[in-house]
Formats: sequence, C-alpha cells, structure tokens
Amino acid sequence: IPRLFTELPPISDSLVTDSSRIQDETLRAVLPWLTLRGNQITDFNSFGIPALQRRYHASFLNSALEDYPSKFTLMDASRPWFMYWALAGLSFLGEDIDEYRDRTIYTLDACQNLSGGYGGGHGHYAHLATTYATVLALCMVGGRDAYDSIDRKAMWHWIGSMKQRDGGFTMCTGGEQDVRGAYCAMTIIALLNLPLDLPPGAPAKVQGHETFLTGLGNWISRCQSYEGGIGASPGNEAHGAYAFCGLACLCIIGPPHETIPKYLDIPSLLSWMSSRQQAPEGGFTGRTNKLVDGCYSHWVGGTWTLLEAALAGSSGVTDPIIAGAIEKGLWSREGLTRWILCAAQNKKGGLRDKPGKPPDAYHSNYNLAGLSAAQHHYTYDQSFETALEGALEAPFKWVIGRQEPEGEEKVWDRRDEVEDVHPVFVVPWGAAELMRRYFE
Repeated sequence: IPRLFTELPPISDSLVTDSSRIQDETLRAVLPWLTLRGNQITDFNSFGIPALQRRYHASFLNSALEDYPSKFTLMDASRPWFMYWALAGLSFLGEDIDEYRDRTIYTLDACQNLSGGYGGGHGHYAHLATTYATVLALCMVGGRDAYDSIDRKAMWHWIGSMKQRDGGFTMCTGGEQDVRGAYCAMTIIALLNLPLDLPPGAPAKVQGHETFLTGLGNWISRCQSYEGGIGASPGNEAHGAYAFCGLACLCIIGPPHETIPKYLDIPSLLSWMSSRQQAPEGGFTGRTNKLVDGCYSHWVGGTWTLLEAALAGSSGVTDPIIAGAIEKGLWSREGLTRWILCAAQNKKGGLRDKPGKPPDAYHSNYNLAGLSAAQHHYTYDQSFETALEGALEAPFKWVIGRQEPEGEEKVWDRRDEVEDVHPVFVVPWGAAELMRRYFE
C-alpha cells in the first residue's frame, strides 16, 4: 500500500479547533480500514484491497425499494429520491430494473401535480429537486408508459414559473433560488425536449426574458466564490455538490470546452477542486475544512470528468503549469477507488459516508457513480452525430473512452467494475438518449 494512504499528513496545524479534533478522530477511525488492519471485508481483489461486494450491495438497494418502518415518515417528501437512488445504484451494478417499471410509474404518477411538476409525495407541492429525481427514475425504467406518464405541457408551464429575472431558477413557487434549480430545470428540459422559449405568462418573460437560457450562464458565473468553487447562489460558500450542478448545467446549454471557460475562472476552479481530495483518505471533501464523505465521490469526482472535458477541448489553456497538470492527470483515481472499496463499503451491503456511519441508498448511489468516474474515461466529441432535431444537443455528445489508467492508478479487477454512467445526467449509459429520442 503506498505510504500516501497509510500515514497521517506530515504537516498539521497546531491550532486546535472543533473541526481539527473531529478530523483527527475521523483519521484514526478510517486508517485501519485503508491499511486493511481493521477492515471487516475479507474478500480481496488481485491488488490486495477489498473487492466490490456487488451481490450484497444489490440486495441492500433492492430492500431500499420495499417498505420502510414508521420512523421514516419524515422522509415521505423524498419518495422520488429514494426511488432514483436505489434504481440508479442497481443499474450501475449491472442489475436489471425492469421488474420495477410498473411500480415506479404508479408511485410517481401520484406525485404529479395538475399544474405541472412532481412533489415529494401524493398531494405535495411540486419541487424541482423531486421533479428531477422523478424524471431520472422514469428515464431509467424507460418505455412508452413511463414516458407518457409525464404531462410535458404542464411541466413546461410550471418550470417557466421557476425562471427568475436574474437568469436563475427557484426550486419551487416562492422557494429558494440556487444552482440546483438551474441544473434540475435544464436536465428536465433537455431530456423531455421541452421548448426553450418561455411559456406565456412566465414571470421572467414579462421582464424581457425570451428563453430559459437567457442570463443563465452569467448567473452561474456569479455563483463562483472567491475560493474558486461554486456556491448555492451568488455570495455563498463553495460546495462540491453545487460545483457539479453548475458545471453540469453549463454542459447542457453548450459544449463544455466553450461554456465552462466562458463563464468560470478555470485556474481558481482548478485550485479549489484540487484541494478537495484528501490524504491519507483518498476521498473527497465537499467544502474547505470539512471531512471526507462518500457522496462526494460523485459530486466532486463527477465534476472532474466535466472539467477535464472542458480543458481537453479548450484551445485557451496557455498556462504551462495547468497544461502539465492536464497531461499528467488532475486527480487520483487510485485514491478515490481505495476510499470507496476500503472505507465506504459495508460488509453486509450498501455504501456509506465513512466508517462508523450506516449505509443508505443516497451514499450507495453516489459512491457507485464516483467509482464509475474513477474507472471510466468520458470525453466530449463535438463531431458526434446525435441524430437529434431539437435544441440542447450538447449533453448527448459524450462518448466513452476505453483507455486503461496508467501506472499504479488502476487498483480494481474486472469484477470490481461498475457500469458506464452518463457524466451529466447521472443515469445508466444510453437511457438519456432513449428518452430524448422518444420526445423528438
């Protein structure tokens, strides 16, 4: 095992704070898992680290689609999320989810509002987050019945009411405005092939906006913080999940090598992103001075995929340090893989935040999506023919690169590999294209 993943950092801040104490406690808890001295999983791959416990994770995610005890009543407003996380995680493991198609359609149809969009449960107000999760779940199970269950005209009008005069989106009527709304809205518009023109009566249209794209790129630009990352809204602290939402949104409205450099300061973004991967853990943090968390395997690991595509296709990279970093690789795929397989797996199934935390569908899904980002190379191909006739073609021009990681980066066997995941929509490869073609 490389020393990087077995020893405490050689430099530490002498100032003791609550954060530093928690960090030290976390390292003491995590190191035995990374060095294999305290790891409870005894099934190892050829690289000497725990193998992906595929069968146990699939069993855990199948159980996540069944009944819940009464204490989960508080999560009733997140019903579409539970379905998306579990179905996506199963798909990334290569499991067939066809058996869940009818149940998915039935359950989610009860969450649909007559005025457009989906709430978290029956009778709940429509919300962009649960609408996004619903559309992705229906996208994954696929088929005419799933697609036709969506009231696209009402959806178009409802999302139009979320568009704000400054270019961004609110999450619900009278709700908070943040970069999640931008990403969720544009994902839905792209997958359902909704008109880009704002519907009649949309508040932003009255203010002179003509389309959903008006002012959107500039609004995301204002969300980039002084640290270089992206916050929920202008002036907020940079956060890994918001960074993914911001970059993914820009990758929907145009080619990443055009939109990301146009609206974001690349050197400062690179600096902030590079500071998110920790040693000896190997995983990612979501914010400065925070702990490594398995969900950021995707929120930050997936953001690297988008940023690498932007840099690979950009002719404007003149800084020799940045150019050299791009050539050598901007993040450690080995480190993330070690974190997920050594520390994030639960022996009895499911993946988690970190050792000591219980597994759940959320962390299972995003750990697996992050593992896919580490194992597979996704690139943007401007010349790729999509055969699509509507707008927003950009997110459908991604292709899979099959090159193997060089040197010591690869620490997984074939049996540890997960499926290809669409880097923008975070659904199984090919599912997004099928949904979009249906609505052409």
